[in-house]
Amino acid sequence: MRRILALPLGKVSRGFLTVASPHSLCVLLVLCVPVALGADAIRQVASASEPQTSSARILVMPFENVSREGRIFWLSEASAVLLADDLNALGGDAITRQERLQAFERLQLPPAAALTDATVIRIGQLVGAGQVVVGSLLLENESMVIRARSIALDTGRVLMDITDRGPLTDLFAIVERIARRMEPASTKSSAEIEAQHAPIAAFEDYIKGLLAETPANAINYLNRALAGQRSFDRARLALWDVYTEESDYAQALAAVTPVRDESPWARRARFLAGLSQLELKKLDDAFATFKTLADAQPTPTALNNLGVVQLRRGATSHGGLPAYYFKKAADADPDDADYVFNLGYAYWQDRDPQAAIYWLREAVRRNPADADAHFVLSAALASAGNAPEAARERELARRLSSVYESGKRTGSDAVPKGLERVKNGVELPHARRIEAQLATAGQRDQAELATFYLDRARRLFQQEDDRDAAVELNHALYLSPYLADAQLLLGRIHLRNGRVHDAIAAFKIVLWSGETADAHVALGEAYRQAKDPDAARAEAERALVLDPASADAKQLLARLEGR
Repeated sequence: MRRILALPLGKVSRGFLTVASPHSLCVLLVLCVPVALGADAIRQVASASEPQTSSARILVMPFENVSREGRIFWLSEASAVLLADDLNALGGDAITRQERLQAFERLQLPPAAALTDATVIRIGQLVGAGQVVVGSLLLENESMVIRARSIALDTGRVLMDITDRGPLTDLFAIVERIARRMEPASTKSSAEIEAQHAPIAAFEDYIKGLLAETPANAINYLNRALAGQRSFDRARLALWDVYTEESDYAQALAAVTPVRDESPWARRARFLAGLSQLELKKLDDAFATFKTLADAQPTPTALNNLGVVQLRRGATSHGGLPAYYFKKAADADPDDADYVFNLGYAYWQDRDPQAAIYWLREAVRRNPADADAHFVLSAALASAGNAPEAARERELARRLSSVYESGKRTGSDAVPKGLERVKNGVELPHARRIEAQLATAGQRDQAELATFYLDRARRLFQQEDDRDAAVELNHALYLSPYLADAQLLLGRIHLRNGRVHDAIAAFKIVLWSGETADAHVALGEAYRQAKDPDAARAEAERALVLDPASADAKQLLARLEGR
């Protein structure tokens, strides 16, 4: 099955993207194996370097409203939603709107960000896309003209360039014709495709509800959409989102409860109901909801949330220990650091420090910038009598999060309650597993491998191939989570790609590992981009204390002074 992503490339106006040239959409992969590695290490490198099967998921994003016609502003988002729906109905694998929004959040892109070709590549990679579909629309004498271009992410080649037109009332038919040209092998009839759509007036209200700038307007539009079609379950899910953002969990629960079992949105509605029940502390109801979902399909998100319910219900609750469900979630998705953290945290709550230490070390191996994991690990190490390492982990937690700074917490060494992580059921794909490829390497070979991956990442970084550089750094950091040079380079990649907060966390780990002028300058630049000039200035000044001749530190101070 193929998945497709459609996106407008370029600038954003009123939250919608404009089209930029696709011709530079390409990814360079450079692989070099050093001859100095031992035999075991070379075998590990060969395994890690095997080519991955290219993804054919399709990402569809809002089309550009070329004429900036106010009355059709909603069609930018509507076209992307409809095209993704039709592609999926025809047998394609189009990416959901929720995944697309999560990718924007992960990349820390504001709604009005200008998207370069490189940013589009990163969005596509985050959601595991093999193609992007970029598009535009305009009105010509009351006739709507829609253009869609499908672009291969690996080569930047335009696979299809399709234009169709018709009256606005034929919106569904126009988009269906475009989808059929992209998925020509489908035998689905037009009647079957049409049946999945709400009436166009209700659909318009639904899209306007998604785009509304205030919760009140969103709720008004979405209720109007439901008035137009009571079985429009997608509008109920959108209402859940709005009410949940407003912390009105009772209304959120009421919004999704009417979704019937035969609805294609039933599983998602039940999952959201379970989240509302968790927030309302209806823990028995939440357990029953997630247990039913897990029995029908044991997804890691449902299993994880069962563990959360059991953790909150307490040790005397029936239905299984929290660690049992967290372990099953971690087994189902070993790359997700949250499941591993929850497992370690559950063992800590169960007063099993050795098991907690093991799993929390795995959590920081997957995410070295996880302040909570470092802090709970420090408590577990202290409980096991390993005071020096506990102190180091506690110090790193305090560097990574102000929550753990001395003097800001009552009983600063006590592990907080409520650190368990709930999953919302829509997760971006993970990079391929690393530990399975490296598990058999000896300690000496692991050190050699970490150096190899770091060197390869440096070369890729210099070639501006940030995606593959990050893959190599993830290999290095799995072997040595606190490797300062790897963290420094990872921070620079984050910074170059606009992930400022991730960069700050990486640079803090570098400084915890060993204080250098370069690391202070890098952290200062990250603070400058985060619009924290006081923190940036402090880092530049500290760099000059360590290295009075540092040209980079002086340049940073000059930028801060506007010179």
